[in-house]
Amino acid sequence: GTSEEEAAPLQQSFMIPRKEINVVSDMAKWKRSQAYADYMGFILTLNEGVRGKKLTCQYRVSEAVEKLLAVLDTLDRWIEETPPVDQPSRFGNKAFRTWYARLDQEAEKLVATVLPKQLAAAAPEVAVYLKESVGNSTRIDYGTGHEAAFAAFLCCLCKLGVLRVDDQLGIVFRVFNRYLEVMRKLQKTYRMEPAGSQGVWGLDDFQFLPFIWGSSQLIDHPSLEPRHFVDEKVVNENHKDFMFLECILFITEMKTGPFAEHSNQLWNISAVPSWSKVNQGLIRMYKAECLEKFPVIQHFKFGSLLPIQPGTS
Repeated sequence: GTSEEEAAPLQQSFMIPRKEINVVSDMAKWKRSQAYADYMGFILTLNEGVRGKKLTCQYRVSEAVEKLLAVLDTLDRWIEETPPVDQPSRFGNKAFRTWYARLDQEAEKLVATVLPKQLAAAAPEVAVYLKESVGNSTRIDYGTGHEAAFAAFLCCLCKLGVLRVDDQLGIVFRVFNRYLEVMRKLQKTYRMEPAGSQGVWGLDDFQFLPFIWGSSQLIDHPSLEPRHFVDEKVVNENHKDFMFLECILFITEMKTGPFAEHSNQLWNISAVPSWSKVNQGLIRMYKAECLEKFPVIQHFKFGSLLPIQPGTS
């Protein structure tokens, strides 16, 4: 694992974080860390911010949000410019490695376009999270650990003051939603494998956060209840307003057969009486199934913005 002495130099200046959790005994250290406290605080603040609000509602879109959308548009364009190659195996198209190599090369420049000049030194550290957020180029897979890296990327931008408190809706409804669109396109185009998927026992093959924030959006909805999200008609009519339903739509497009069989966990959730209970349950499940699972968190990077040192908050 990382000793306190080794981690200390990372605090001195912006550096590419080299430290990873690499032994199981470090899980306790991770849960006590400032990084964990800041990350969870960020997720829960956004969860509160989007409560009861539709994707289509009015909100401020700051310059920083616009710049992040431009970065995601660039990643999207690169998919168009990197078509899948012919290969014998159906999954894990090797063209993803070409696409990823481009991101690996350009990530710092992309991040620099979002940062003000006086914060340019932070680009190498923040870029690490962006590169981690799109999947693994060796295994050509994608999962909740990669999604967590994107949330950590946004969390770092908040800690730097690039994104502010009044950007909450812009962060989730514009930036994170656009990120989801690009990831879905990557998953479809390069037939990416789910990373560490639990098959039918997992919530979803690829994502988790949009279910948390999406269920918060639906709290106290006058007519939509959890039981309605397994109704195709309801999903088709409301998915543009609610992240949760957008996720359900994507699952039904990608999977065949009865919903109860291919997405058993979600089917069970549809029996929960209220969205606030769904939301609370998903937060508990996220901690247990994602943040406290070694295969997911072993790749999480620490640096001066998300330190491994024990948290004070």
